[in-house]
Amino acid sequence: MTITTERKAALIVEHARAEGDTGSPEVQIAILTERINNLTDHFKTHAKDNHSRRGLLMLVNKRRSLLDYLKRVDNGRYAALIAKLGLRK
Repeated sequence: MTITTERKAALIVEHARAEGDTGSPEVQIAILTERINNLTDHFKTHAKDNHSRRGLLMLVNKRRSLLDYLKRVDNGRYAALIAKLGLRK
């Protein structure tokens, strides 16, 4: 359910705006998206795991807040990130 250190480092390198950037909204949203995808796969086999489902809902809400912030601050970066992560159909 958690992401490995190597995968997290790869996400940081891929979405960082500058060298050593770990706190930008793009990086945070990418990490949250990876965790959400892992939990979604987890629920395919563990449908009654309601404790983890609560955690999933908190992650989704946090990602939504960060996406709203990014859209408000810089709509171009928001659109690029949405396309890169494939969040909107």
